[in-house]
Amino acid sequence: MSLSRRILLASPAALAMPTVARAQTQYKAEYKVSVVGNRPISLADGAFRWAELVTERSQGRINMKVYPGSQLVGGDQTRELVAMRQGIIDMATFSTINISPQVREMNIFSLPWLLGDSRGFDAIIRGEVGRDLERIIATRDVVPCAWGENGFREISNSKRDIAAPADLRGLKIRFAAGAIFSEIFTALGANPVQMSFADLQPALSTGAVDGQENPVNLFLALRMDALAQKHLTIWNYVADAGLFVVAKPVMDSFSPADRDLVRACAVEAANAQIVASRAGLGRDGDRASLDELARRGVTTVTLTDAQKAAFATITRPVFDKWAQTVGTDLVRKAETAIRTVRS
Repeated sequence: MSLSRRILLASPAALAMPTVARAQTQYKAEYKVSVVGNRPISLADGAFRWAELVTERSQGRINMKVYPGSQLVGGDQTRELVAMRQGIIDMATFSTINISPQVREMNIFSLPWLLGDSRGFDAIIRGEVGRDLERIIATRDVVPCAWGENGFREISNSKRDIAAPADLRGLKIRFAAGAIFSEIFTALGANPVQMSFADLQPALSTGAVDGQENPVNLFLALRMDALAQKHLTIWNYVADAGLFVVAKPVMDSFSPADRDLVRACAVEAANAQIVASRAGLGRDGDRASLDELARRGVTTVTLTDAQKAAFATITRPVFDKWAQTVGTDLVRKAETAIRTVRS
């Protein structure tokens, strides 16, 4: 069954599994879980929730311990997949942005202005494209368990409001990983700077970079408004998917019942992560995060579809180039699915 089907169909009965006997192979005393960032960021919160659920429902038989801030790879979140294949990491909640340098198809979430909104995002993770991506990541000795979400990435800076491509000209903008981001911001006239998440806050506080792009709720959690980030634009240019995974040798070592338990808990944690990443952004009248931005003195610009189109037009050559890297058939499939849900 696909991750998307498990996300939709996971039931309380499936999550309340009875205790099962320890597998013949002795389980580890601890299973190391890696994630970039830390609570209350939704990506990290999902990892902690997953670990807590599995540890509790297995009655400690599977003891998952989260190592936040990608500390198992020295803070370099782009090395998590490699470290997992080397046996350094047992489980992880990946950011698809961080693994896209190794898994080119994951760049589909980073094609500029492809997804549009949560409907487009859901069309990917819950449809045929999501299943294709699951099969691809499984070839890397990693077992996918659930799709989550870290949120759409918006842009902030210390200089001025951004409402048109010209407003980005000359700004030093930090990005996490992936050449596609460098090309997007270069096309828009900015000066992109690649930097690990661990180095971001010091860079903002010293003015080494003018701005950054991250989800709104991460912006609030890290109090980026106190780091001179007083201008924020909601433009939904790309999204960051979360992927709950287990190293294949680790998953194979579990009993069938424990594999089901680990997957079911991942689905529950992923669902909560998706809800958290979308909270307060105006959906269903919940504007708590937007109101908090205003309270902190952050000027927020929400682009219209016409304004987004101006950015999309300029970055279309980047889109077309990277569509070839992702795979044109996969991109066409995604575009069709997104058009269907947004029509």
